[in-house]
Amino acid sequence: MSELTLTVMRLGFLAVLWLFVIVAVQVIRSDLFGTRVTQRGARREAARPQQTGRQAAQPPQQRGQQGGGGRQRRNAPTKLVVTEGTLTGTTVALQGQTITLGRAHDSTIVLDDDYASSRHARIYPDQGGQWIVEDLGSTNGTYLDRSRLTTPTPIPLGAPIRIGKTVIELRK
Repeated sequence: MSELTLTVMRLGFLAVLWLFVIVAVQVIRSDLFGTRVTQRGARREAARPQQTGRQAAQPPQQRGQQGGGGRQRRNAPTKLVVTEGTLTGTTVALQGQTITLGRAHDSTIVLDDDYASSRHARIYPDQGGQWIVEDLGSTNGTYLDRSRLTTPTPIPLGAPIRIGKTVIELRK
């Protein structure tokens, strides 16, 4: 073998080795710190024209839910309940805020589950007052009624949302 061929093979092996190290560091970094998630509501609020009076003081979800008497929608869920898993019985009141689910310590519901990602899923209200579940690129997926989520999906009342061994439902 010529000296040039041997040198090219050594440099190629060194490049592949460094590529492996860089990929390993990126995987460890994303596992420790999670992926960056942008809040849709923040962009929507910035783009919305300013409102005055009574409507400006209300959250966007309540504006869409009010009828003539100012009441909440009849079949609107009021709480999120964990029905299976290590957090069985845990209840979170739905007050129009985004609920994050995952192993990260800053999640609304912290899942102690080997099958959950650090930033696994989120549940948020849309403009019509309906609640939406969105998978945030998790490894093992988020399931709504035995169907794996690929896009943000409205949640029917009482439909099970499965993340690993944890099952969550919206209830009145």
